[in-house]
Amino acid sequence: MQNFHHFILFSLLWVAGTVQAESQCQPSKWGADDELGAANYVTPDQVSAAASLIKKGQSHGLGIVIESGMPAFPPRDTQLQIVQPGQEFGRDTTPAYGWHMSYNDDVVQMWLGTGPQLDGLSHLGEAGEFYNCNRGEDFTQITGVTKLSLHNVPPLIGRGVLLDMTEHFGVDAMTGGQPITSSDVKAAAKSQNIRFSQGDVILFHTGWTDAKLEADPQTWGSTIPGLTNEAAAYVASLNPMAVGADTWGVEAVPAIEGDKLFYGHVTLLKKNGIYILETMDTGRLAREDVKEFMFVLGHAKLKGTVQMIINPVAMW
Repeated sequence: MQNFHHFILFSLLWVAGTVQAESQCQPSKWGADDELGAANYVTPDQVSAAASLIKKGQSHGLGIVIESGMPAFPPRDTQLQIVQPGQEFGRDTTPAYGWHMSYNDDVVQMWLGTGPQLDGLSHLGEAGEFYNCNRGEDFTQITGVTKLSLHNVPPLIGRGVLLDMTEHFGVDAMTGGQPITSSDVKAAAKSQNIRFSQGDVILFHTGWTDAKLEADPQTWGSTIPGLTNEAAAYVASLNPMAVGADTWGVEAVPAIEGDKLFYGHVTLLKKNGIYILETMDTGRLAREDVKEFMFVLGHAKLKGTVQMIINPVAMW
């Protein structure tokens, strides 16, 4: 009987703890049923304002080239095959067409979180909980997520701003693990005459990918400069639509002493519904001193996805 009482007490304490943990989750400012997060900032006014930033008619794709064997967060990989279905030994598979069609098709096996990528709100959470108090066990299937899927997210269109951290630190490229603090963000924005607005896409140029991806891919994939935990919280307080960098993780790796590794992802994705853009090709923008531009991302609508390879376009 004593053991039974202990079991009941334990059960009650467990339930109370679970209820307390769940009660600590605050619904999104866009409502308890929202699945879009900061994509809600995309309005006709925001699109029109972003379009007004195009002055020179210049454009630049922000996605780097993806290739088989390129370094990626383990165990991610990309394998591509080009096939000619049924055409072995010169077989004609299209005699009814009245001409001999020769064609190639692509077959790809890859992790969608490879290279230039968009992290959706179902990508990363904490202790099984994701954006807007959604529990992973309630919406995650091996065949795809049933909530917070990227296929529901509209084109992300808005004002893009580039913070050139190499200019701020006076270097060609930052070093692996070098932190970007909120003080650095504020100082760089002030000296580069950048004023943040709600719904911005904030990109950080560190010079890391330009300096390391081809020259030293092993180092490129094992460490990166980036945001500290408190810097991620400060950037989130600016109410951007998305935050990105020319690195594969946006945050400093390894983390500085006292920081939680990759916890900025929790701050941005889970707590604030802010999208993350990784491995963006920001070099040209930095070289040409482009600090403000129209940002357009129309990603592939593959149902149930949590990440997607992307090539957003900056126009100015």
